[in-house]
Amino acid sequence: MANEAAVEPAVDAAVPSVPVSGTAEPSEDIAEKGIAHDLSPEGMFMAADWVVKSVMISLALASVLTWTVWLAKSLQLFGARSRALRGLKAVTQARQLQDALQALEKRGGVVAGMVRAAQHEMRLSDAAIDQVGGDGVKERVASALARIEAGAGRKMSNGTGVLASIGSTAPFVGLFGTVWGIMNSFIGIAETQTTNLAVVAPGIAEALLATAIGLVAAIPAVIIYNVFARSVTGYRQLLADAGAGIERLVSRDLDFRKSARIAQATKPMTMAAE
Repeated sequence: MANEAAVEPAVDAAVPSVPVSGTAEPSEDIAEKGIAHDLSPEGMFMAADWVVKSVMISLALASVLTWTVWLAKSLQLFGARSRALRGLKAVTQARQLQDALQALEKRGGVVAGMVRAAQHEMRLSDAAIDQVGGDGVKERVASALARIEAGAGRKMSNGTGVLASIGSTAPFVGLFGTVWGIMNSFIGIAETQTTNLAVVAPGIAEALLATAIGLVAAIPAVIIYNVFARSVTGYRQLLADAGAGIERLVSRDLDFRKSARIAQATKPMTMAAE
């Protein structure tokens, strides 16, 4: 009996030293904190670090800028292409430069401007054509048309460089936000001294959201830039075709003028022979 009495106090004394309740409470608190964390995109944005928030806001603004450029340039390119097609049709159907000028007299657009520039050069060179021929006129007209075409192409390409910049830099900006967020997550792991997913996962999810927004901004920008590059190339091809047609009209007018001058010069000789 004495031995049993001696054993029982020893057992009772050892029981309180087991920290059962002390180890359970922190894990429960951590789990509750993890469950209460808002993992929606809005919640992750609000819980993110200020650097990650800045990255997300800048990428969102870049995405808005991409779609704004797409809308503006689409309307601009559609109108310019329609005017170029109408001008090309008028140039193709014209027999002389004056015919094309009359067809495009009340119309705007680059092709109409090219026709007017060719007519202006013909008018300035009118006094010298009979003396030195029309080779110089053709060169000057071709130079003027080339400059107009190049200027129209540059004007149409304005703004597309922003799309290229967004498409190439947005993923890296988003990656920077992700790296920064994950770094803060690891710092939090070191401070709390726990690897519980309920504590670690929200910070990593917030960091990865920056990369996701970067891809959302970059992918449409790259696609839209490539579409515009092809469209601008096609538009410049229309202007090149119109310029070639105008050069043919100028050459034809010069030949008609030369043939009329030769006929006028040979008419007195024919009358004298008769």
